[in-house]
Amino acid sequence: MNESLALIDMLMHPVVTGAAATPPSSPAAGECWIVEAGAVDAWAGQDDAIAGWDGAQWTFASPANGLAVHDLSTGAKRHFSGSWASAPTFASPTGGSVIDSEARAAIDSLLTAVRQAGLIV
Repeated sequence: MNESLALIDMLMHPVVTGAAATPPSSPAAGECWIVEAGAVDAWAGQDDAIAGWDGAQWTFASPANGLAVHDLSTGAKRHFSGSWASAPTFASPTGGSVIDSEARAAIDSLLTAVRQAGLIV
């Protein structure tokens, strides 16, 4: 019963601390991670799963295509579609022979808003 509740909590609040192949040495209760390929120790054989620490043991949830989580290490969304992918990174506009400062300011404002929403890095 407790393991089922831990799984429900992990998937209802999809936030991960980051991604790693090695479990952290002293995780906090409720902490979740994406298990990277080649995982070792308690995470061995759980590649791509979400690992959640309940204070005593790790609970694993296999991701389904379309699952999205918020990654605290990057501040952006990650989604699963056969493998985990992060939002792309976009640079502010530069260069060109004709500079339109108003257009650049508008693009920068859009990029800032989308970054703050966690849709891109």
